[in-house]
Amino acid sequence: MSTWNPLLHTQWYAVARSDAVGPQPLGITVLDTHIALARSQDGDGTLIALEDRCPHRHAPLSAGCVKGRHLACPYHGWAFDAQGALRGVPGLPSEHTPPGVRVRAFATCELDGFVWLRPGPAGADQPNAMVRATDPGTRRFIWQTRWAANVVDAMENFLDPMHTHFIHAGLVRSDAARARATAQFTPTAEGFSVDYQGLPAQSGLLYRLFESERTGERAHFAAPGSTRIEYTYANGSRVLIDLHFTPRSPHETDVFVTLHVEGRWAPAWAVRLFVWPFLKRVNDQDAAMLRLQSDNKARFGARQGASTPLDLVRGTLEHFWSQGALPPEAVPRAVEMLL
Repeated sequence: MSTWNPLLHTQWYAVARSDAVGPQPLGITVLDTHIALARSQDGDGTLIALEDRCPHRHAPLSAGCVKGRHLACPYHGWAFDAQGALRGVPGLPSEHTPPGVRVRAFATCELDGFVWLRPGPAGADQPNAMVRATDPGTRRFIWQTRWAANVVDAMENFLDPMHTHFIHAGLVRSDAARARATAQFTPTAEGFSVDYQGLPAQSGLLYRLFESERTGERAHFAAPGSTRIEYTYANGSRVLIDLHFTPRSPHETDVFVTLHVEGRWAPAWAVRLFVWPFLKRVNDQDAAMLRLQSDNKARFGARQGASTPLDLVRGTLEHFWSQGALPPEAVPRAVEMLL
């Protein structure tokens, strides 16, 4: 029995890098739903997303292969089209019609370098507006990883600046160099934004090496799993760090990362050579802490965490992932902090 609110299945989730999907199927998992994802060999590269189970003898379709426009089971070769209809049974005489068998098929699309999938048969027509509005021409980096964490804990980690003084000490921020700031929380139609005011600079090494005077720092959440840290600069440029979170299970979350750079010199090769080692270090530090947190929550069982006004985003994230909808009572608020 699924532990997820049924409304979550009406949303779109990033599931793979577009350039990683080909005729060799991938086995993916979204909200405990197991799916075989592949691309047809018919010239247009149509996406095929089917339940990862052949209805004949239950072999995983992700272990099969694509033949033309069809995904074939590795056991007996039963072939299914992108709509899940059975199109061929090897060994069955041509005068016999294949059985009226279907495999569950899933809606897919491609945006910003990723394949997106809706696990339910009905729901939103397309992914959230934040992703749709992002200019692919400004993309400088794309990556995929997996965190051993619940999706709410994973998303809060990325959107929460207060851990950076400790987990990323000296790299992102320093506890000894805090500055007074105001965080303005604003609900939006798809989630929320948090504007951090009074921070023209940041105390860590990443800022000193790669950035210049800031005019703004903003965090975004767009349901179900898209988050963004946005930096704007006095020279008119902008940097967007997007993380899209897709839960495989209650304790494991896939993370899809893009870096967009607007209006400043940052070729893709330079980002990979100079910036990526630092970003990878930040990721590894967060992943290690999230695993510690997840393991300790499993040791102690369900307990309510203590919070302060600094924990601006947790309530909205918890509400969405438990109820499948944003909290109707969310209101704008400002919080003073030492950041």
